[in-house]
Amino acid sequence: MTTKIELLNAHEADLRLHRLAYEIYENNMDAVEIVLAGIIDRGLDIAKILKKKIEEISTLQVTLISVYINKANPIECHIVEEFSPTNKNIILVDDVANSGKTVLYALKPFLESIPLKIQVAVLIDRKHKRYPIASDYIGLQLSTTLQENILVEVEKGKVKSAYIS
Repeated sequence: MTTKIELLNAHEADLRLHRLAYEIYENNMDAVEIVLAGIIDRGLDIAKILKKKIEEISTLQVTLISVYINKANPIECHIVEEFSPTNKNIILVDDVANSGKTVLYALKPFLESIPLKIQVAVLIDRKHKRYPIASDYIGLQLSTTLQENILVEVEKGKVKSAYIS
């Protein structure tokens, strides 16, 4: 039987996402528009929540796009919607950052043009970087063993919990 240890409950996750929304706004308040690029599945869920929170606290135009990445073959990665990142402030969003591999490959479609800025936002950062990727916005940062797994549960547009097993 696998033991689950709760890292964040719904209220704590909401507070951290609210703080992330403020940080994103503060660091991009000079922009006319920001683009939240959510990595499908839970990264997109987190991006949707952040979009709503940023729109509640600012007048920034927030565009939401989806990034598909094949986890078995990460070179297979693309933006789902018709979109040009040229001259845009992009914030790539995922639920958990482990080694940096997913984020590294998810950047590929944005590097085919010249965005103004690319930043990374994650709810949880595990500090197991094998790739030169650093998150700009972090809800919770912790060190874990490589054998431990972190899962973020999203239900009805809200983070229900995050736990380690």
